[in-house]
Amino acid sequence: MSKEESIEMEGTVLETLPNTRFKVELDNNHVVVAHISGRMRKNYIRILTGDRVTVQLTPYDLTKGRIVFRNKGASGSNASSVKSS
Repeated sequence: MSKEESIEMEGTVLETLPNTRFKVELDNNHVVVAHISGRMRKNYIRILTGDRVTVQLTPYDLTKGRIVFRNKGASGSNASSVKSS
């Protein structure tokens, strides 16, 4: 699959599955099963439930994807626990 053919969408991690797979809800309310890209795995980038991620989808199967980027900033689970003084 070439880079031009892939579809990139943003979403939120709902659940962690075995074998470094994640259930991700996209911004259009579709739920896909996605795995971590090799570059993220090589650099030990952690993905937790509630993180905002960028997912690449293939036009051939829109139920599976590859997580290519974890967005910086406040994630859904950690944002509410930060207190300001």
